[in-house]
Amino acid sequence: MFQDEVKLKLIAGKGGDGCTSFRREKYIPMGGPDGGSGGKGGDIIFVAEKGLKTLVDLKYHKIIKAMKGENGKGKNKTGAKAENIYVKVPLGTTIFDCDTNLVLADLTKDKEEVLIAHGGRGGRGNTAFATHEKPAPTFSELGEPGEIRYIKCELKVLADVGLVGMPSVGKSSILNAVSDAKAKIGAYHFTTLNPNLGVVSLKDNSTFVLADLPGMIKGASKGIGLGDKFLKHASRTRILAHVIDMSGLEERNPVEDYETIRNEIKAYSNSLANKKEIIIANKMDIPGAKENLEKFTSRYPDKEIIPISAIQKKGLDKLMLKLKQTLDEIETENLYNEDDYEQTIIYRFKKEKPYTITKEDDIWVIKGKDIEKLFAMTRFDEEEAVIRFARKLKGMGIDEELEKLGAQNGDEVQINDYIFEWKNN
Repeated sequence: MFQDEVKLKLIAGKGGDGCTSFRREKYIPMGGPDGGSGGKGGDIIFVAEKGLKTLVDLKYHKIIKAMKGENGKGKNKTGAKAENIYVKVPLGTTIFDCDTNLVLADLTKDKEEVLIAHGGRGGRGNTAFATHEKPAPTFSELGEPGEIRYIKCELKVLADVGLVGMPSVGKSSILNAVSDAKAKIGAYHFTTLNPNLGVVSLKDNSTFVLADLPGMIKGASKGIGLGDKFLKHASRTRILAHVIDMSGLEERNPVEDYETIRNEIKAYSNSLANKKEIIIANKMDIPGAKENLEKFTSRYPDKEIIPISAIQKKGLDKLMLKLKQTLDEIETENLYNEDDYEQTIIYRFKKEKPYTITKEDDIWVIKGKDIEKLFAMTRFDEEEAVIRFARKLKGMGIDEELEKLGAQNGDEVQINDYIFEWKNN
């Protein structure tokens, strides 16, 4: 089953909790802190696998979750790091962030890896908080939550040449004749519902990948018929080989067919419309094809047109040689611009506050990644941890900001799902 698009929820592993512990040994009644830190949570990593051709395996795994890191223990034992999750996808898979629609990765090389969801760091044990002024801290941290991401994986088949054209013009016949592919052929529209790939081997032992892409109809750029599939997969190819039925059977007009394809491609993408193109005049063995070819050539005198008969296997060697020569002249282009990718560097400016405070139904709601992370890693059943949490909030300027906004002692403040009374000491 061919599957070229899936949406997933990724939950990276939470870090292991730090340990609050003190040495309890014979003859050492007042032993110092010895709580170890937690282990890191598991990352979720995507890997490009050459042998895969579809995303169907991910269709049935809507949620991918990594394991939590091991908790720290006494005697300064650090918890073990959780194993990473490796998700295998076909070459040509692009991963998007559903919230921003930015590209997280474009996997085009075999065994290429990219870390998509980061596991949380382990919480620090109380040993880590020991200082000269406070040698015996009675608190530790909880593990950092793992990153949660909603992503879309989109497969665009990797091929050097894409055979494009209206339904039943002979694209599958060409692919079968020049490669070891076994594309389905039938005398009806939309025989090819999914992309088929074949490797073409020439006499000089050079090779290239040829793709038979789903047939187009008018309105494809707007999603009519199989248009979305056709155009998505065509965007990855280096050459567009337009297959035209020159026989004029089924009341077809070769010129109109070609113009329909060109118009849909232009409506979909300028970069796709500007790809190198070669026109394949197929079914030249049928009466009337030569006359139609002459009309076509007179309409497009500057186009590169190669006549063939796929069914009789005539002209195919010349066609394949021409495609290979053209490929050698074309450099591989990037499918996405730099602005399409999520940036890994985040610039913070001094004037920019790392939080927001709003009032909702008489409750002051505080939001911000750093604050929410601090909250999630605080043990509220340990007094010193609560004091540290309050001190951190004050250091971030939250108390001052609440006072400016008019908050009064005893007002309710919410962070995540927790509501508490605010006291401005």
